[in-house]
Amino acid sequence: MAKTLQDSKDVLVERAQRQMGDHFGDSGLTTRQKLALTCRIAFDGGHDSGLAGQISARGREPGTYLTQRLGLGFDEITEDNLLLVDEDLQVLEGEGMPNPANRFHSWIYRVREDVNCIIHTHSLHTAALAMLEVPLVVSQMDTTPLYDDCAFLKDWPGIPVGNEEGEIISAALGDKRAILLAHHGQLVTGGTIEEACTLAMLIERAARLQLLAMAAGTVQPLDPALAREARDWTSTDRRNKANFAYYARRALRDHPDCVTGEVRL
Repeated sequence: MAKTLQDSKDVLVERAQRQMGDHFGDSGLTTRQKLALTCRIAFDGGHDSGLAGQISARGREPGTYLTQRLGLGFDEITEDNLLLVDEDLQVLEGEGMPNPANRFHSWIYRVREDVNCIIHTHSLHTAALAMLEVPLVVSQMDTTPLYDDCAFLKDWPGIPVGNEEGEIISAALGDKRAILLAHHGQLVTGGTIEEACTLAMLIERAARLQLLAMAAGTVQPLDPALAREARDWTSTDRRNKANFAYYARRALRDHPDCVTGEVRL
């Protein structure tokens, strides 16, 4: 006999969140493993653009972060070939050089203490939307984690290898987790690698949906209150962990070389 059919939405939401807390915990993966997996997940998710784009995560010591080596594509990153760099992009661990465009990561980490992972790519549909100088419009349930949480930089500041670009991009991002960069691409941030990875997958899907919808008609807005409710429901640490575990299992089937040793998710 059903016992919950008369329960309110608030009660059901609270119960579901409690259950997710019981069932979805930390994967036990190291930061290097999560970052390497994120590179492979991004590659499979349409974020590949040759050697363009950077993915990084804070290191253990202040002013340091892990990132990939310039010259390697996302599909070639492993936990062992990641670099540890400082804010001046000097290599502290590893061989090779980081992408000089990582400089604006240093600026974002400096002004956003809540950010522990940054994913910047020139993914196909976000780059296409950026060419139109049109902000991201979130109008579909699955992409609501980005609702009212994606900034827009309309003026292209040029190649992001100078401190000026770091100042401009970090200022335009503000306190939001994502930003669409006109004539450039996208950038998402997260308090965890799992969160940033989830948002990276969502922003490319959101841009693709927006372009398809714009080609067919006029994108209709979501009800703001319901959109915020959906954003808060889907933007939780446990959901991010569940999403990442799924993406990681899928990536490991195709790219078992990206991590060392046995991984169970």
